[in-house]
Amino acid sequence: MKWVYMAAGLVLFVKMLIMPNPAQEWEGISIVETIVADSGVPNAVSGIIFRNRLYDTIFEVVVFTIAVLGVGFLLGNETPMKTVYQFSDRPSIVLARLGATISAIVSIELAIRGHLSPGGGFAAGVAGGTAIGLIAITSNSEWMEAIYKQWNAAIWEKVSVLVFILLGVITLIGWELPQGVLGTLLSGGVIPLLNILVAIKVALGSWAVILLFIRYRGLL
Repeated sequence: MKWVYMAAGLVLFVKMLIMPNPAQEWEGISIVETIVADSGVPNAVSGIIFRNRLYDTIFEVVVFTIAVLGVGFLLGNETPMKTVYQFSDRPSIVLARLGATISAIVSIELAIRGHLSPGGGFAAGVAGGTAIGLIAITSNSEWMEAIYKQWNAAIWEKVSVLVFILLGVITLIGWELPQGVLGTLLSGGVIPLLNILVAIKVALGSWAVILLFIRYRGLL
């Protein structure tokens, strides 16, 4: 078996020596500039995620949704904790809520302007989930669940997923919004909307997971 591995390695080595360098074929062409011109957004990463590989991104959102549902399914048969201990010292509460405020502001910024600067929907959702987590460790869990139900967060999470998939499919078909002026807030066609929808989905999904873990596991 060792001879097979050695022969395969030798063939691969010879192939690398014989094959021309693919980079030579791209001389004079800027891939980043091509993506920016094609997507209409200065953030080439957002252009790739929400345009060039939008098909993959749709399933990434679906996978995250399944993960949230899986947490609820796996913990659903367990007994909730009778007592959930929170941080009670004043300095920890102040610092956690200050961090939550900063994370929430960053989340909004990344969601709205993610197509113009580094950031985007997934990063915005993580920042939003971080803000919710910091509030959760310093607040009453029943109060957090009451707010979650009062604002119908579970419904908004599902709606954001469905709208994202719908817009993604429409874009893949070839129907697109006007790209607008490159570098302005209202540019990039449907990309800013997809950014915001992903941010809402990830933040609300994180909220649901945090509440479930606190209810059944306490503060980990």
